[in-house]
Amino acid sequence: MIRTIFLLAGLALLTACAPSGNTISGTPVPLGDFRLGHNVVVASKMQQGPISRDATEQEWVDALTRAVDARFGRYEGDQLYHFGVSVEGYMLAPPGIPVLYNPRSALIINVTVWDDAAGGKLNSKVHQITALEDTTKASFWKGSGRERTKQEQIDGLAFNAVREIEEWLVEQHEQRGWFDDRDARAAAAGTATPG
Repeated sequence: MIRTIFLLAGLALLTACAPSGNTISGTPVPLGDFRLGHNVVVASKMQQGPISRDATEQEWVDALTRAVDARFGRYEGDQLYHFGVSVEGYMLAPPGIPVLYNPRSALIINVTVWDDAAGGKLNSKVHQITALEDTTKASFWKGSGRERTKQEQIDGLAFNAVREIEEWLVEQHEQRGWFDDRDARAAAAGTATPG
């Protein structure tokens, strides 16, 4: 956990700009036959960074649950997959000193994906994601603690973290066949001729 706290402190000093916005648009990226089943978020073991606004477990659970539902509820496949998300650490930037000290908010989560039909995990080791908040010109110069409320920071971090979950799942789908249609695979395996 000490590493988590130091990581959060280091991320607080990052000043790179990125596009801002918490909206999901367009068609979902392909994820095979995926459909979201249970969406379980816990925050009982989370650590707060050294320079941070306070946030409750429930605030993180609610924000991440909403973000997961919004992004993954769009998928309409026939195979159920469940998410287990654990908040490991966070830092919500307080108001800083414009130009001189503009801390950035960060969130660290662990993710596990369960295959409902197989009754087991797809990833044997948890996948850890570190999400940073997006910055605008105003938050870059003044600090996000001055430009955003605590809830806006939490929602923005949850949005970014869940977007990174989706990017990871797309990789796993393309590289390892996660979420492929089981019936099609079984049929292909059954009709394959020995070489």
